[in-house]
Amino acid sequence: MSFPLLTATAALPAIGAIATAAVPAAKRPAAKWLALLFSLATLALAITILVRFDPDGDRYQLTESHDWIADFGVRYELGVDGIAVALIALTALLIPFIVLAGWHDADPLETGSRRWRPTQGFFALILAVEAMVILSFEATDVFLFYIFFEAMLIPLYFLIGGFGDRAHEHGEEKAATQRSYAAVKFLLYNLAGGLVMLAAVIGLYVVAGNFSLTEIAEARASGELNLATSTERWLFLGFFFAFAVKAPLWPLHTWLPNAMQESTAPVAVLITAVVDKVGTFAMLRFCLGLFPEASKWATPAILVLALISIIYGALLAVGQRDIKRLIAYASISHFGFIIMGIFAMTSQGQSGATLYMVNHGISTAVLMLIAGFLISRRGSRLIADFGGVQKVAPVLAGTFLIGGLATLSLPGLAPFVSEFLVLVGTFTRYPVIGIIATFGIVLAALYTLVLYQRTMTGPVKPEVATMPDLRVREIAVVAPLVVLLVFLGVYPKPVSDVVNPAVKHTMSDVEKKDPQPEVEAAK
Repeated sequence: MSFPLLTATAALPAIGAIATAAVPAAKRPAAKWLALLFSLATLALAITILVRFDPDGDRYQLTESHDWIADFGVRYELGVDGIAVALIALTALLIPFIVLAGWHDADPLETGSRRWRPTQGFFALILAVEAMVILSFEATDVFLFYIFFEAMLIPLYFLIGGFGDRAHEHGEEKAATQRSYAAVKFLLYNLAGGLVMLAAVIGLYVVAGNFSLTEIAEARASGELNLATSTERWLFLGFFFAFAVKAPLWPLHTWLPNAMQESTAPVAVLITAVVDKVGTFAMLRFCLGLFPEASKWATPAILVLALISIIYGALLAVGQRDIKRLIAYASISHFGFIIMGIFAMTSQGQSGATLYMVNHGISTAVLMLIAGFLISRRGSRLIADFGGVQKVAPVLAGTFLIGGLATLSLPGLAPFVSEFLVLVGTFTRYPVIGIIATFGIVLAALYTLVLYQRTMTGPVKPEVATMPDLRVREIAVVAPLVVLLVFLGVYPKPVSDVVNPAVKHTMSDVEKKDPQPEVEAAK
């Protein structure tokens, strides 16, 4: 029997979470190093998956399948396509930087505080989320996917509510109340989506007799499984609702700004750059794969919702006074682009959407982590409390600018390629939607450059006059991500070569072909 590489990649951070949580309180620093070690080991396994994966091979590779709950058709079934491989690599890449960035975020509060912040718990919860996210990308059994899709909410709830941002203008008691509100809102929204999905998962078993993604697809292709139109549409809506909450898609997005505002910067990156990708990934794997006809039926409405997300998120980002809330609304706008690319039903759109998931994860990590370093120095999240930072901390300001420019998809940085493909892929089939969506780019330039101008330029405010520049640990966090932004902006081929064959399979699932150009190219 071959080595279960997929299981090992998910199990390693889970074991790391248990080991980190078991570190005695007297040896708190050891928990940090242990978490970093396990995250790096997980990255090594993710790289092994990437190396062993053959883009031109079978659709699902490195597969594992074992009986689990045989009486109900539930199997422990794993497999990865190119899209899953890219997102597993992204997850494993970001977690070590998240751990390093949060090195002091769970240190004990000042003497006399009533709040206790167990360092071991903070890093153990991060590793637990990593394990569940990776298993969600690997699962090809719908029930297995559902379990980890929901289970990841538990550690995230405690990360938001128990380890929130210390920079709060209303004092510790008010901050604790707002953290609790954000954590409960996050949990309730996502649990509601999960309950709707559970009903759809049960319905799928009733009509299909099993939960295996591959077996259901084969049964549909052979004609053994023919879903009634109304049944397929209801099942699709149950799955899509849960994924739209996680993504997050307007109008199910309102939990995200609160969660990111009240979380530490590393946890905010964990939410929007890692966890939220499970929602958009699942739209490709489960919505389009299991319910192709219903996906085409719902496409016009979903494209409108995605377009609203793009414009609405960007407009609200322009008006924000809080740095973290601005980045949160910018992410809502970006997720609108991703969902638009998925449901444009073109190979350019879906390839762009998949690249966007990867590139958005990297660019948001750079911007949010630098914002976190900035906020921790000043003790405030309010944009108005900053000014002239580039004169006292030029390296911090420079990396913040690069993260901002990546957010507005500047040519030469990674998000530009993915956003361009999404717009081209959408325009070829839905030109009006594509044209209106381009206004999101204009608004992105506005909120990004205004944010930089108000925080980094102008007279140096007295409160930031002694602000230190980036330290060695902080440079080690952001420098590799900045290099990756530039590299993938100039040469995206390594990622596109992995994801494009998987996109072709998805296009085949929905029986869609790219529109032919109206004017033939000159020969």
